[in-house]
Amino acid sequence: MSSGYLWVKAFHIVFVASWFAGLFYLPRLLVNLALVEPGSSAERERLLGMARRLYRFTWLLMWPALALGGVLWLYYGVGLGPGSGWMHAKLALVVAVLGFQQACRWLLRGFERGSHRPSHVWLRVFNEVAVLLFVAIVVLVVVKPF
Repeated sequence: MSSGYLWVKAFHIVFVASWFAGLFYLPRLLVNLALVEPGSSAERERLLGMARRLYRFTWLLMWPALALGGVLWLYYGVGLGPGSGWMHAKLALVVAVLGFQQACRWLLRGFERGSHRPSHVWLRVFNEVAVLLFVAIVVLVVVKPF
């Protein structure tokens, strides 16, 4: 293995882990927003500000994670060739992660407008989706089951 490959792989892992850290916490902020008492505008604005900044942070971390993953896949050939079904499944899950991130944005916009307010229970369940996606992706990459 070339040292270039190892550097790309290391930074891909760092950016993916950082991206997911934001995706783990952003829905939790939405849970807290759903629990804000009516009339508590200071708390609501503080949580909205935190959620906006965290969403922007996850958006910024997403790009290098995707770019470095693309380099591993297309330049270094990771997941190409026979026995690469795991990569197809992983890419499908990455698309699902992108959809999850956009769902977070849609939910955040709803809180900003005050027009969409899902229950804190629903948001707690939604909060676990990122964890399940992360676990599935890690298992596919490490175990390569097919």
